Amino acid sequence: MGPVNATFSMAAAHLVPLAQELDQNKVTPGLLGFVIFALIGSALWLLMKNMTKQFGKVDFEEAPDPDADPGTGPAPEPAAAKTSHSGE
Repeated sequence: MGPVNATFSMAAAHLVPLAQELDQNKVTPGLLGFVIFALIGSALWLLMKNMTKQFGKVDFEEAPDPDADPGTGPAPEPAAAKTSHSGE
């Protein structure tokens, strides 16, 4: 038995009486579950913050179409342009 296993066995021996006091029919996530949930929540918050910053950098203003008449609105597309050709 290695030193890690011996240390774990000694630590587990102290936890056995504590585990017997708990209700055997009740399952809880415990501290580890809370820590993992908090880390996932923190990572999500950081990703959302970074995504907001990156979206702020995007300039998505479209240039006006030089072929369109000003004030007439969007030009209707010809019927031939609406159909898709699988060979092209």
